[in-house]
Amino acid sequence: MTERKGASRPSAVPPAILAQLNAGTLATATLSESLAMDLQALLRAVAPELPAGLEAQLAPEIGITKRMALGGQLLLAHYGLAALPRFAAHTSDTVRGWAAYMLAAQPGMALAERLERVRPLANDGHFGVREWAWLALRPHIAADLDTALALLEPWTLAASANVRRFAVESTRPRGVWCAHIAALKAQPERGLALLEPLQSDPARYVQDSVANWLNDAAKSQPQWVAQLCADWRSRSASAATSYICRRATRSLKQRAQEEH
Repeated sequence: MTERKGASRPSAVPPAILAQLNAGTLATATLSESLAMDLQALLRAVAPELPAGLEAQLAPEIGITKRMALGGQLLLAHYGLAALPRFAAHTSDTVRGWAAYMLAAQPGMALAERLERVRPLANDGHFGVREWAWLALRPHIAADLDTALALLEPWTLAASANVRRFAVESTRPRGVWCAHIAALKAQPERGLALLEPLQSDPARYVQDSVANWLNDAAKSQPQWVAQLCADWRSRSASAATSYICRRATRSLKQRAQEEH
């Protein structure tokens, strides 16, 4: 079956495709399609048992990440965590993203259990679900950083590149669409146990994440990143390491050019 190309901007999503996305019967093919969706309509379609009117909380003006978090909270409040498998296996990638936020919203759950239960979503076949998985758990990771780093270290040895990438992406010092982790901006060396095993990772998906992690760190600790990349290059002649270090130091090169 040919993979659907998808729209490149929200306004270009065909009405028939948008109707299927809003009904939860079709997965998005691009970020633009996600941004074009009516999450209020989607929530009504996939959770008809919810009291009428609750979907109004998912107003577009509050932003996509807040709407995703609220969707997960509403599902958890009404159905409980026992319904997680129902939503985690849904056709809609957005609904599977809500499942990740259900895990994030569950009170009293140990970080180890949250991570173990989110792992299938971190390894989801859809790019969007993988992003929502780490975004959903990032506040818990930041709040208990040392525990999180220890728990995620074995993930760097996983067979799946998606799982290896989650360990890095979820702990980026600055990240995208999320709050910064001040401790890693100040002391990026605390993340070395996650970075070192992946310095020559064969997957470009992981390579980009490691490079972006280090590029984040370079904005506050440039000398540390420069030294680490020099060390990696001295120990590895692989194309993967070269690529990671080249992208990891792009902010340093830009700064140097601006200074001259």
